[in-house]
Amino acid sequence: MREVLDEMMRWWSAGETVGVGTVVGTWRSAPRQPGASMLVGPGGEAVGSVSGGCVEGAVYELSQEVVETGRPVLQRYGVSDDDAYAVGLTCGGILDVFVEKVNRETFPELGEVADDIASGRPVAVVTVIEHPDPAWVGRRVVVHPESDGDADDTASFLGSLGSGRADDAVRDDARGLLAQGRSAILTYGPDGERRGEGMRVFVASHAPKPRMLVFGAIDFAAAVARVGGFLGYSVTVCDARPVFATKTRFPGADEVVVRWPHDYLQNEVDEGRIDSRTVIAVLTHDPKFDVPLLEVALRLPEVAYIGAMGSRRTHEDRLERLREAGLTEDELARMSSPIGLDLGARTPEETAVSIAAEIIALRWGGAGERLAATEGPIHHHHATHDGDPRPHA
Repeated sequence: MREVLDEMMRWWSAGETVGVGTVVGTWRSAPRQPGASMLVGPGGEAVGSVSGGCVEGAVYELSQEVVETGRPVLQRYGVSDDDAYAVGLTCGGILDVFVEKVNRETFPELGEVADDIASGRPVAVVTVIEHPDPAWVGRRVVVHPESDGDADDTASFLGSLGSGRADDAVRDDARGLLAQGRSAILTYGPDGERRGEGMRVFVASHAPKPRMLVFGAIDFAAAVARVGGFLGYSVTVCDARPVFATKTRFPGADEVVVRWPHDYLQNEVDEGRIDSRTVIAVLTHDPKFDVPLLEVALRLPEVAYIGAMGSRRTHEDRLERLREAGLTEDELARMSSPIGLDLGARTPEETAVSIAAEIIALRWGGAGERLAATEGPIHHHHATHDGDPRPHA
């Protein structure tokens, strides 16, 4: 929803009604991830995408029908071997798309959700997409992280699915997904029974942007910062040298910090600003900076990526220094060094693409090979995705 939120809010604020199709489940080579949305505006305008072009026409027509009838619909789009060019995904994937009518009456909390997203506050929107009682379908609640010291903070949970039992189950599970920055379908019994079936809800998590920490105020860092922003990261460039670490040199960074790298990273850890989505790129290739920094980074319980720039000779010297500092082989194995995939990159921009490619490959389980030389699915799923089209709570 994030990518179409500005247009949605413009119509919502004006009291208009919008048809919204949202990807809630994907399998095989589906081109978009859960949470991708397409809007059909009051004047017939189409905004956003659910499949990169494969089924947009069908979703457009269904959205208009849903706006007319007011009844939300969960629709599956796939492809059959005998009719690969019917309305469906010619790539062979499967999408579940939930189509609903959105206006001030059906989604009164949207303004608050938009404010949370714009301010970087975590928020999850939970919507019933399937239920034996059609009256439940389309009901939603808005879930925020639990407030410190208050286990029953009603302000952090807006709306109701229809029963206290269902609300309690969804509240806990949605907060768990929100903490991970994940969106997913959860299955319950009709009244929120955890071991039952019949009710499915889609949890759309809107966590703050994941962070990319780039250490070393060099030309390569400027290119990495630009690519990181393009990929959706909140980018910080850090260097201990104030003459190089300036906002003018790094316009693509969200933040430029002048501080010793290891001190800065440890402070961010202590303040709880490092999580499992954080990526760390160490571009200093100077042992007085990168060895103390990597001592902190490689001992973190979990981050998405730690890469270090340098030649193979620099890499071997770095490993010896880190071993002398007491790091284990398992800890050292977490470091991608030399950084990036083998693309033959030479310029800062090409190197930034190489680093970004490695981050993407590790995130989704790609091998980094030429697709023309491989077989099987083009799109990979996150390691936590088990392939079950109806995951349970």
